[in-house]
Amino acid sequence: MTQRALDSSGGQTPGPGKQPPGTSRTSEGSGTSGASRQAKIDAGAELDPVHPMEPPAPAHRATGLTTAEVAERVARGEVNDVPVRSSRSVTEIVRANVFTRFNLIIGVLWVIMLFVAPIQDSLFGFVIVANTGIGIIQEWRAKKTLDSLAVIGEAKPTVRRDGVAAEFSTSEIVLGDLVELGPGDKVVVDGTVAEADSLEIDESLLTGEADPVVKRAGDQVMSGSFVVAGGGAFTATKVGREAYAAQLAEEASRFTLVHSELRSGISTILKYVTWMMVPTAIGLIISQLVVKDTNVKDSIARTVGGIVPMIPEGLVLLTSVAFAIGVVRLGRKQCLVQELPAIEGLARVDVVCLDKTGTLTEGGMDVSEVRPLHGGDEAYVQRVLRAFGSSDPRPNASLQAIIDAYPADGGDAGGNGTERGDADGSGADRGSATAWTVTDAMPFSSARKYSGAAFTEPDGTDSAWLLGAPDVLLPEGDPVLGQIEQLNEQGLRVLLLARVPGGELDAPDVASEASPTALVVLEQRLRPDAGDTLAYFADQNVAAKVISGDNAVSVGAVAGKLGLAGAENTLDARRLPSDPDEMATAMERNAVFGRVTPQQKRDMVAALQSRGHTVAMTGDGVNDVLALKDADIGVSMGSGSEATRAVAQIVLLNNSFATLPSVVAEGRRVIGNITRVATLFLTKTVYSVLLAVLVVCTQVEYPFLPRHLTLLSTLTIGVPAFFLALAPNKERAQPHFVRRVMRYAIPSGAIAATATFVTYLLARHHYSGDGALEAETSAATLALFLVSMYVLAIIARPYTWWRVALVAAMGLGFLIVLVVPWLQDFFALKLVGSVMPWAAVGIAAAAAVALEFVWRWVGRRFRA
Repeated sequence: MTQRALDSSGGQTPGPGKQPPGTSRTSEGSGTSGASRQAKIDAGAELDPVHPMEPPAPAHRATGLTTAEVAERVARGEVNDVPVRSSRSVTEIVRANVFTRFNLIIGVLWVIMLFVAPIQDSLFGFVIVANTGIGIIQEWRAKKTLDSLAVIGEAKPTVRRDGVAAEFSTSEIVLGDLVELGPGDKVVVDGTVAEADSLEIDESLLTGEADPVVKRAGDQVMSGSFVVAGGGAFTATKVGREAYAAQLAEEASRFTLVHSELRSGISTILKYVTWMMVPTAIGLIISQLVVKDTNVKDSIARTVGGIVPMIPEGLVLLTSVAFAIGVVRLGRKQCLVQELPAIEGLARVDVVCLDKTGTLTEGGMDVSEVRPLHGGDEAYVQRVLRAFGSSDPRPNASLQAIIDAYPADGGDAGGNGTERGDADGSGADRGSATAWTVTDAMPFSSARKYSGAAFTEPDGTDSAWLLGAPDVLLPEGDPVLGQIEQLNEQGLRVLLLARVPGGELDAPDVASEASPTALVVLEQRLRPDAGDTLAYFADQNVAAKVISGDNAVSVGAVAGKLGLAGAENTLDARRLPSDPDEMATAMERNAVFGRVTPQQKRDMVAALQSRGHTVAMTGDGVNDVLALKDADIGVSMGSGSEATRAVAQIVLLNNSFATLPSVVAEGRRVIGNITRVATLFLTKTVYSVLLAVLVVCTQVEYPFLPRHLTLLSTLTIGVPAFFLALAPNKERAQPHFVRRVMRYAIPSGAIAATATFVTYLLARHHYSGDGALEAETSAATLALFLVSMYVLAIIARPYTWWRVALVAAMGLGFLIVLVVPWLQDFFALKLVGSVMPWAAVGIAAAAAVALEFVWRWVGRRFRA
C-alpha cells in the first residue's frame, strides 16, 4: 500500500473552491492528513515517497516561485503570452469588410460614374459604403460581446506562488510556475510533474491514444491534455508559443466566419457569378461603347448600369450581419459561441445527447438515506463516510453530498473525527488518539465507476473501502441489487460502500473481493427548466438521448419525471454491441443509456453520425470531453471542467440548459432566412446577366441607368432582405445550400429577364421621337419591378401581418416615385401614355403566373 501524498509546502491558502493536491479536505478547506509531512521535513527525516519511483519534491517546487522570481521572468519575457482571442481585431474587421473583390469592382465603377453621370447614377456607391459600414459596426459589436464573454468563461488555473495557491489567468503563467491539477483541469502549458497523487491524464486530443496515462514525478505533461483522475502539480517548462498545443489552441479559439456550409456555399456561388460576369460585362462594354453610335457618357452610364446589378454584394454583407447579430443576441443570454459556425451547426442538429448530471439535474445532490447492510452499525458507517470525505481534496458531486451530510469536523459523541493538519501547517494532530488517518486514496474514475480510500482507525486497525456503483461492485444476481432496483425506479441515485478485505486498495481484483457494508441513497435535484427544454426539442423533431454513467433505471426515472418521450426505453451500456452498425440501431431505438464509459460516449456519437445524424453533445464533466470533441456541436456548461469548456463550441455561461433552445432558434433563424434572401439576391444576378446577354445579342441600348436598378434593388431586395434575414424562423436547417438557392433563382431570374426584355422591345416599337428612350426605360422598369415584387411576395411566405406590410410598403414606395414630380425627375422615371404601362402590367402578370407554376414544380421535382 502506498502512503498518501501530503503537502510539504507549509501553510497555504488554496484558490476558491480548490485545494492543493494531496491534502485532506477539512472544514477549514486546507491542511494535511496523516502524520505531518511538514514535521518530517523540519526534523530532517526521510520522507515516505508518493510512489516508489518518485523522489521527494524539493521545497521550492512545493511552494512555487517567489514574487521576486516571477517579476524576473516577466522582465525576461518568459510569460505565457499567447494571444488567445475570441474575435478578429478591429483592423482585421475593417480590412475584411472593405477590401473585397466586389467592393473593388464597384469602387472603380463608382469613381467612373462620379465623373461622367449625374449623382443619381452614383447612388449605388453610397449604398455600398453604407452597407460596409453596417457590416463593420455589427461585427465590432459581436467582437465586444465575444471578448467580454470570453473573459467570463476563461479557465483560470491554480498556481502556487510563495506557498500560496491562487487562481491566475492563463496569460499570467511564467516559466517555472507550479501549476496545480485536479480532475477536469486542462494542462495549459507544457511542464514536468512535481507532485502526483494517483494522477491520470488523458492525452487523446493530442496523440489519439484513448487510454489515460498515469503520471509520476518527473514525467512530462503537454498542453492540451487534461486530468481524468487524481491530482498533482507540475512545473511549467514551456510557455507561450513554445508550448505544444499553443498554436492549435489559438487557432481553435479564434473568431471565424468561414468554415461553414453557408459561407462556403456563398463563396461557391460568388465564384460562378464572377465567371459569368466577366465575359458578359466585356460583351456589354463593346456593345454599348463601340457598336452603338450614341452619346459616350450615356453609353458609359448604361454600361455601368448593366454591370453593377450582376454583383450580389449585399448577400455577403447580410450573412455577416445575421451571424454577428446572432452572436450579440446569444451573448445577452450568457451564451459564449467559441466557434461561430456552431450557430449554424446547431440549427442542423437532429439528435442531441444529454449528460444527466449537470444538464437534466443540478450539480448538487443530497444524502436522503444511509442503509446499512447485513445488520451493520449505522454510527460506524457514518464515521467511515466522514473519513471518506476527507480522503479526496477535489470531491465529485456525489462525494460532496456525503461531505455536506457528514462534515469532517462533525465527529460523533465518541470523538471520532478525521485527522487533519493545522491551518498553519504545523501538522499537529487534534485528538490524535481517536482520529482516522488517511493512508491511501484512489480517486473516482468514470471508467471504473468507483473510488477508494484506506485508513488507520482510532484503535490502530487498518481498513480500506470502496465507494461507487453497486452494479459494478456487486456480482450479478446479488440480493442487494433488488433493493437498489426499487430505489433506482424512484429516480434516486445509489452508491455502495464496500469494505476491502486485508485493507489493501492495490490488491488484485479489489472490486470483486469487496464486501458490501451500506447503501448511500442520494436525491438528485432536477433542473426546473429541463422539462420545458426537452419538450421544445420534441416539438422541433430533435431526438433527445440521455447518456449517463449512472444506473440506467435511475436515469430513466429522472428522464421520465421530466417528460422525455421514450424514457421507459432504457439500456445498460455494458450490454451495448460493439459493432458500430448494431450500436447505431440500439441508439435509435432507445432514449436512455446508463453505465456509459467515456469511450462509449465517443463511440455512441460516432455511431449516430454514421447513420447521417447531426449530433449535438452536452456535458460538464471530464468524462464528456471525448464525446464533446467528436460531436458535430459540443455544448458545455460554464461551471464545467476546464477541459470541457476548451473543446466545446458553445459554452452556456449561466449553466442553464434552458438556453439551448435559444441557440437552436438563433441558428435556424440565420440559416433559414439567409437561404430565403439569397434567392432574392441571386435572382437579380441572373436576370442582370441575361439582360446583358440579350442586349449584346440584339445590339440595342441597355434599358437601364444605374439609378433605376439602385431603386429596384433597394425596394425589392435590400430593405426587405434586411427584415427577412432577422425574422424568426423555426424551420430546421437543410443541407445543400447552393442547390436549394439556385433551383429557384435561375428560373426566377430567367422569367424576370424575359418579361423585362419583351416589354422593352415592345416599347421600342411603340415609342419614337425625343424622349423615347426614357419612356422605354420607364416601361421596362415597371415590368421588372412588378416581377421582382412577385418574387419577393413568394419568398415572404408564409404571410404574417408584418410580412404583408413589408411587401405593401415596398410597393407603395415605388408608387410614390412614379407620382411625385421631383422623384420622377430624380430617377428619370415617367410613364408615357396608357398602352405601354398597361402592357407592362399584363406582361408582369403573365410572368407572375409562370413564376407561381415554376416554383411549385421545382419544389416537387428538384427536392434539395
